[in-house]
Amino acid sequence: MTNSGSRKFAALILFAALSVSACASIPETQEGRAEYDATNDPFEPMNRTIFDFNDFLDRLLFRPVAELYRWTVPPPLRDRVAGIVSNMREPVIFANDLLQADPDKATTTFGRFAINTTAGIGGMFDFANDLKLYQQTGDFGQTLYVWGVGEGPYLVLPLLGPSNIRDAIGIGVDALMSPWQYLAGLRGPGTENRFDLAYFSADGIIKREQNIEALDALRTGSLDFYAQMRSVYRQYRDKQLGTSSSEGMPKYDDFAQ
Repeated sequence: MTNSGSRKFAALILFAALSVSACASIPETQEGRAEYDATNDPFEPMNRTIFDFNDFLDRLLFRPVAELYRWTVPPPLRDRVAGIVSNMREPVIFANDLLQADPDKATTTFGRFAINTTAGIGGMFDFANDLKLYQQTGDFGQTLYVWGVGEGPYLVLPLLGPSNIRDAIGIGVDALMSPWQYLAGLRGPGTENRFDLAYFSADGIIKREQNIEALDALRTGSLDFYAQMRSVYRQYRDKQLGTSSSEGMPKYDDFAQ
């Protein structure tokens, strides 16, 4: 994806997130309004359609690829690849730490990136974690939350999955903030496209492989998989924002980010 392509992608997410807000219909009955407020999902019919599309692609493509990755790549090598991809997120986390005016988190993130990029050979080894410099949660959706922006209605994004208007905007901004696409673009035309394809493919495969069992259990144990995923996403996001406890919550490794 070129710089122009990244901007168009971010603009598309922003446009979609803002435009759907015009089509909400508020129930007239008291009971309907109470359920509407509780779920904060006024676009549920549209969201369910997108969710079903994502689930179809997951069954057809994403889960089989993740299984193949697990079967063919030994765990130590998978850990090294995951470490590199995780380390590449640190500049965006650092930028959001600064935007949130949190110097402690920013210092931790900077230290992690410096240590793991050098001693950890690009993030293959997480020596910063051994020094109790743990990875922070910093994204632009979180930054907007710190600035007082409400989450807006629940959304399911094509391919990207559960979100809301605030976090959908955050995804687009984070994509623009990442320095790697710009560095890749310095190597000539087409390099940025190949880098983006490789990076986002690797990131998606890693996350899906890490959550094979958790998502399988959630799917088979749910009477309504859509509603259950909506609930789990909100619990996971609330944990990242520090607005609720994670006690009793299923473990997912960044399945929605």
